[in-house]
Amino acid sequence: VVAIWGMESNYGGNYGNTPTIDALATLGFEGRREAFAQRELIAALQIIDRGDIDAARLIGSWAGAMGQTQFLPSNFLAYAVDADGDGRRDIWGSMPDVVASTANFLARSGWQAGQPWGVEVRLPTGFDHGRADTSVRQTSAQWAAEGVQGVDGRQLPDLADGTVLLPAGARGPAFLVGPNFRAILRYNNSTSYALAVGLLAQRLEGGAGVQAQWPRDLVALSRSETRELQTALNERGFASGTADGVMGPATREGVRGYQRSVGLPADGYPSAELLQRLRAR
Repeated sequence: VVAIWGMESNYGGNYGNTPTIDALATLGFEGRREAFAQRELIAALQIIDRGDIDAARLIGSWAGAMGQTQFLPSNFLAYAVDADGDGRRDIWGSMPDVVASTANFLARSGWQAGQPWGVEVRLPTGFDHGRADTSVRQTSAQWAAEGVQGVDGRQLPDLADGTVLLPAGARGPAFLVGPNFRAILRYNNSTSYALAVGLLAQRLEGGAGVQAQWPRDLVALSRSETRELQTALNERGFASGTADGVMGPATREGVRGYQRSVGLPADGYPSAELLQRLRAR
C-alpha cells in the first residue's frame, strides 16, 4: 500500500490539481477513449452527489485519476472506505481513508495475505524462455523441479500459481510472480508498474534490490517502431496480430516464433536489435 502511495503521488506530494469533472468532460468529448471517459464522468458526478467530496476538491490527474493513490471515479465508488468514521470517503485529505481504500482495492482484487508479490530467481541453463509467459502458471515446486531457484539460493516461496517474468528479456533479471503481482496489475495493468511497486515495497521493508544486472543498453521500441516490427513479422509468416504499435500476447508470440527460427532465445522481447535484424533480411 505504501509503495502504491509513493508511486502514484510521491507519498501525497503531488496527486494533480486538474478538476476531475473538467478532465473527464474533455476526454469524453473527443479522443480514443470517449466511452470510457463518459462512464467515469458519471461516476465522478455521483461521488459529488453522495457527499464524499466537494466539487472544488475533486481534483487529480489530466486522465481523471483522483486522490493520493489515484483512484478512477468508478473504482472510488466500488472500493473507497470511510476508515476515520467522519461520514466521507476522503482519499485526498484523510490518511486512514487513503490507506484503507487502497488496501480494500487490493484485497478485493485477490491479494493473498502472507504471500509475497514475487521473488527474483535464477533460471537453469537451457531454460525455455518461451515459458516465461503469463499463460504459463504452475506451483513453486514445479518450477523448482525445472531448476528455477531463488537468486540468493533460498527456497522459492510457496506460490500455487506462479509465472516466470523476464521484464528485460533473456539478458536481464528473472522473477517468479504470483497472485499478489496480478492483484497489483488490476490496480494498474502495466507489468513495469507492478514490478516497480513490488520492488519498492521490498526495499521499504529493508529487503535487497534487484541482484542481476539489468541490460542498460536495451532501448525500448517506439510505437511506430513496434508497428514496423509487427508488420515485418506478419509479412514473414510470424502472426503478430494487428500492426497497431501495442505489444500484446499475439505480438510476443510472433517475436518468439521468429527468434526460434533464427536460433535466438525465445523470450518474446521486442528489442531494437531484433528490429534491425528484421530490417536487414
